Amino acid sequence: MSPDGLLRNFPSPRTILFDSLIIFLLACGLIYKLFGVEYFENWGSIESTFIADSRMLAQQLPQSVFGPGWQPLWYCGTRFDYIYPPALRFGPALLSRATGISTARAYHLYIAVLYAFGIAAVYWLALAGARLRLMAWICAGAAALLSPSFVLLRQFRLDSHYWVPQRLHVLMAYGEGPHISSFSMLGAAIAASIVAFRSRRLVWVALAGLACALVVSNNFYGATSLAIFFPLALWAEWSGSRDNRIFLEGAGIVALAWGFCAFWLTPSYLAITLTNLKWVAEPGNKRSQLLAILYLVLVAAIAWRFGNRRLDRRWAVFVFSSTAVLLLYVGGYTWFHFQVTGAPWRLVPELDLALILLLAQTGFWCWERKRLRFIPVLLVLLALYPTAKYLRHFNSPFPTARNVDSQYEVQMSAWVHQNLPGARTMPTGSLRFWYDAWFDNAQVDGGSAQGLENQDLMTATWQITQGTSAELATLWLQVLGTDAIIVPDKISLDQYRDYPTPEKFRGALKPLFDNGHGTTVYQVPRRYPSFARVVDAHRQRALAPIRGGDDLEGLKKYVDVIEAGPDVPAKVEWHGFDSYDVNATLSPGQELLLQESYDPAWQASVDGQTLKTHPDVMGFTVVDAPAGTHTVQMRFRTPLENRLGYAAFLLTCAVFVWLCLPIRNRVESL
Repeated sequence: MSPDGLLRNFPSPRTILFDSLIIFLLACGLIYKLFGVEYFENWGSIESTFIADSRMLAQQLPQSVFGPGWQPLWYCGTRFDYIYPPALRFGPALLSRATGISTARAYHLYIAVLYAFGIAAVYWLALAGARLRLMAWICAGAAALLSPSFVLLRQFRLDSHYWVPQRLHVLMAYGEGPHISSFSMLGAAIAASIVAFRSRRLVWVALAGLACALVVSNNFYGATSLAIFFPLALWAEWSGSRDNRIFLEGAGIVALAWGFCAFWLTPSYLAITLTNLKWVAEPGNKRSQLLAILYLVLVAAIAWRFGNRRLDRRWAVFVFSSTAVLLLYVGGYTWFHFQVTGAPWRLVPELDLALILLLAQTGFWCWERKRLRFIPVLLVLLALYPTAKYLRHFNSPFPTARNVDSQYEVQMSAWVHQNLPGARTMPTGSLRFWYDAWFDNAQVDGGSAQGLENQDLMTATWQITQGTSAELATLWLQVLGTDAIIVPDKISLDQYRDYPTPEKFRGALKPLFDNGHGTTVYQVPRRYPSFARVVDAHRQRALAPIRGGDDLEGLKKYVDVIEAGPDVPAKVEWHGFDSYDVNATLSPGQELLLQESYDPAWQASVDGQTLKTHPDVMGFTVVDAPAGTHTVQMRFRTPLENRLGYAAFLLTCAVFVWLCLPIRNRVESL
């Protein structure tokens, strides 16, 4: 049968739209509380990072449609686009600005809408692949109500007390809003790709490219899922039809997806993300990677044997392959610590999806054989128990916070904002996550250890928090230009209490504030509060790199240069996130050291004359400023790779519009 013939088995567009709307509304009903929540009683959740990030973006948006180029409040400064993909940041930020609601409320509204959309997207995926409306309904319902992986992965079943489906459980319990928002777009991306492969219509290539870009633009674990499902869908469709044009369509989808992401998914972004991956995930091991290759060859051979030139088996090949790959990736890690790359346990919701599609396909295959009809009946009966348990407690994942203003994280952030304005401080634990949710508080660390350009920060923060020496910790704090450190002890209200020996600072640093509940703010001794220093050029250039967290000699030499150098203050004045001025007087043989992460996109100038900049041994910025009293202007210039990306993005948008102009006729012809 020709591809066009197969497409005629689609329900009408009106029927699909009606089904999708009903499924979306039913999914909304299951999570209706999420739509109205501002803060959850889950102050240890990392979702605070994304709320804070969106708040800062909303504040800076008028400067640029693509957001600021620099983030001065985290990681001693870093590129703003390095921190996270843009969709999850811009979505809540734009909602907040458009409606006037807080970014916390906007964030929860954003992830709620995408969550419900994702259930409808499962319907589209099953309908596009299996071409059976009933199966599509069953798959969507199962995605909203069940986690088949709980049968295989005991620890995840025990973690979800009421057997809340894993896609919702991790969103609520662990702040996985970005991942689940990205995952919610996955069904639409693969569904559109399958239709594109079968229909030979470019409009579906365009829609698939856009959907894939939205997956990647929300979260990289969702992008990892796309990197698994998309090649398997392409392989299944090609092995069944053996039509080489599918590869051209696949390449077109990938090209469009990249074009939509080109303004932020730059080579340097990928490089910095891979560099920082070591801080948030275990590295893969060669043994697991070799076994994975052999396993994939076996799966491909089985799929080829089963589906070669069989149009009617393409969907089954895709479902089998997806389940087999995710069982290895997720189950292999859980059962045997099989580590290929990343954090496989994060992809349990994707394993759920694959298992649901596999069970639904198996059930329909058995139903067609009268002797095996008891199997789908048994599957339905088995599904009733976990479904009933979840539905009896479907409101349980949404504990709303009360008395927010009296919360530890709010009070400590507010105290710093009011009493140490403009100071760079070092919070830890849950306070670090929430530190910028309400105020612009500069901190040494950041929200989620992603996007930092200066890798020495991780060595420093580990030594400060985990080390037992107050002297080493103080030296590191001075090296990082820190004005104050916030230390929770073992009775603190902080959710994590990251300091095993918080008493090391008592008597070593001057206390500025004690909240009476185990948290103390200490002042870090510094000659001047600014992060700018006038230093002796010869002594600065003679410094050797710090050899590790306990390099006492190296730290003392560095601190001596910045704290015992020329007795000349330098004043910094910020103008937004991408611009600041430094007022200082320099003598011959002196230069300007800025304790801000070095990035070549920063341009220094005096009276219109461009000055040379370079990194010092700690990765901070050194400006070769002329002698005299000057105002050194520091301006962040959009890097060339981003400017080229903007052009590619606009070109891709134009191509997309051109491909979609006749969309009405093309869709109705289905």
